[in-house]
Amino acid sequence: MLRRIVQACFLIIGGTLGIVFIPDLLNMVNLNHNLINNPYVSAILGAIIFYFITLWAIDYIVNFIKLVEETLVKAPITDIIFGSVGLAFGLILAFLIGYALTAIKVPLINTVAPILLTLLFGYLGFQVGFKKRDELSNLFAARKKKSNEEEVLKTEKGKLKILDTSVIIDGRIADICQTGFLEGTIVIPQFVLGELQHIADSSDALKRNRGRRGLDILNRIQKELAIKVEIYEGDFEEITEVDSKLVKLAKITNGVVVTNDFNLNKVCELQQVAVLNINDLANAVKPVVLPGEEMKILIIKDGKEHNQGVAYLDDGTMIVVEEGRNFIGKHIDVLVTSVLQTSAGRMIFAKPKLLEKAL
Repeated sequence: MLRRIVQACFLIIGGTLGIVFIPDLLNMVNLNHNLINNPYVSAILGAIIFYFITLWAIDYIVNFIKLVEETLVKAPITDIIFGSVGLAFGLILAFLIGYALTAIKVPLINTVAPILLTLLFGYLGFQVGFKKRDELSNLFAARKKKSNEEEVLKTEKGKLKILDTSVIIDGRIADICQTGFLEGTIVIPQFVLGELQHIADSSDALKRNRGRRGLDILNRIQKELAIKVEIYEGDFEEITEVDSKLVKLAKITNGVVVTNDFNLNKVCELQQVAVLNINDLANAVKPVVLPGEEMKILIIKDGKEHNQGVAYLDDGTMIVVEEGRNFIGKHIDVLVTSVLQTSAGRMIFAKPKLLEKAL
């Protein structure tokens, strides 16, 4: 069948070329006879000439076509698609440039340049499309996956809790999830996991332990707790800071950032992004201390100001004791004078009860 098609193509080409060129050849040899110079006769002569050519060339042509066919059949469909797309773009670009060159009234540029441009840009377009197929496939797949992830996350509008690195390392988020006070879906961005991995691989022992603790906390949340956990694998490559990426993700998904970072808390508030600060929750459930109350504490070190002493409650709250430097290492009774409470924590200011009695 293929041989018949090739022969038919050769006959058509021969007949066409016969009509175009045979009359001129006859004029050159002074055989300008009306019967011979007839277009139908020229077409038949051209077809006969090319028919005899096919008797010699047809095997080579058929073998070449079969080789091309086998190559195309074995090639992955993505190679063919991206190569063809690249070829199409190259040919379109060559046509546009060649069309612009027709305005230049130089015979060489008008005739030769478009042919050269077609060959050059067609080749370059095919090569670029073929060799960049993996990158283009990954780009389209990544965009589609990112879009699908964002659509899935948006379906749970207002219920997404996006964890930052600091709150994972802190560890209290696991206990909060276990108690059931945190509802919805926990979202752990891939770029946060990357930062945790980087910290866990640090040469500094303290940072390495913090990073490993964070990874252990994530494993506990994902495997032991009855709460839905999603890994967001998208990224915002144009943004370098992890905190900025968290804010961007929260805006896109209408989620809530969960953190204990004071600065990130402020950034979220400035950009009108919902934020839950673990320190705010901890401060809210601490026992209320009012000015004038008494408590017994252990002064453990001196403070920043002159004659100050510093103590800590069991929950980590710092107590700054005026005139308490002389009582370092001792348990004393103090009177609360004021309480300072912020998202960064709570501080209690007090003075020794002995000094109050002396006054």
